[in-house]
Parts: sequence; structure tokens; C-alpha cells
Amino acid sequence: MRGCTPVGPGCRHCSARTFAERWRGVPGHAYERGFDLRLVPDALDEPLVWRRPRRVAVGSTSDLFHGGVPAAFVEQVFRTMHAAERHTFLVLTRRAERMRDVVGALPIELVALPNVWLGVSVEDRSHGVPRIAVLREVPAARRFVAIEPLLEDVGALDLRGIDWVLAGGETGLHARPVRDEWVVAIRDQCEAAGVPFFFKQWGGARRRARELEGRTHDARPGPG
Repeated sequence: MRGCTPVGPGCRHCSARTFAERWRGVPGHAYERGFDLRLVPDALDEPLVWRRPRRVAVGSTSDLFHGGVPAAFVEQVFRTMHAAERHTFLVLTRRAERMRDVVGALPIELVALPNVWLGVSVEDRSHGVPRIAVLREVPAARRFVAIEPLLEDVGALDLRGIDWVLAGGETGLHARPVRDEWVVAIRDQCEAAGVPFFFKQWGGARRRARELEGRTHDARPGPG
């Protein structure tokens, strides 16, 4: 898949959209249609020929659970992930309700695949945090929450049933600033809940910096 449409304030400065629109109208380019949503069924079998195990971000410039992606295509993606069991697939969405509904309707052999992690993006309290509760309703072997771009203090988080949390500030020319105490609060809640915490970047003027209180945070879930 390529392309998407905005859903919530976290999409306002989407770097993928900015990049894609530069190539709109260029014949033969992968983004000759800009950031318009389109399926790329020819790419479905690519993971099957990768010999070394990889961690794969599924639809990193799109959203597998966008309303314009047919449920039948989602099932095809899950069948590929099932067949390519040596890889670990991370599927991230801002459309938590559709993920719950579509995944819940998949054939039983495709539900809660051990090599598929399902996650939601969280950018703020009103749009993002409610997605975490919906994520808990989705049958999955691993669930993760990506609090990125972090746009405000997200408050108290219910991390029951969550296996991993990563956080990061917004990147790009118009990045909205992130405050240190917002990240510290997330980190502390993860530690209290026993959930691995990964801090990706500060973003903005500190876009390459990753240290929080003098150290990096690179925790990931273990195997199994």
C-alpha cells in the first residue's frame, strides 16, 4: 500500500505525505499519484523471498486499516505474514475500531499470529489515548502503542494488555515541540506497569537526540 488520508492532529505534518507529493505526476515513480491511497498487490509476496529474519513495519507510509483498503486485501496481507513466519511484522494504525472489526472477522488460523504485533498510534488525550482501550479488544499475540508524535501530556495510561510502548517527538520542518516531563511521565508509567519502553527521538530542533535524563531507553519485548 501507498498513501493515506489524515485522521487526527498527529497527521498534520505527515512527512510521508510531504515526500510523496513531491513526485506527483512523475511517470513511473512509485508516488506518481502523490499520496493518494492505492494498493500494491504485486508486493505481497516480497517477504516470502527474504531469507534472513527481519522486523517489518507493514504499510509504513500508509494504514492497513484505512477504510479504503478492502477487508479481502487485509486478509491477503495476514496470509503473507502467516506464511513468512521467520519475520516479525509490526502493524500500526490510527484506525483502531476498523482494526478490531476486520481482525476479529479473519479466519481463525490468521488470528493472533505469534509473529504479528498489532499497535495503535497515540498523539494526544482526546484522539489518541482512547485507541489503547480499543487495541485491548483486538486479538493479538503482541500489542504495542506508539506515542508519536507526542503533542501533549497524555495523562494516566491504562497499559494492561500492552506489551511495548515507544514514544517520540515530531520531526520535520514544522515540528511541534515536546516537553521533557511528558516523556518522563510515560517512561515512569511503563516502568510501574512492567512494560518495555523505547524512546525514539525528541524531534524538532533536537531531532537526533535520544537521551532522556542522561541515558537512552531501548527496551523491547523479549521472545515469546
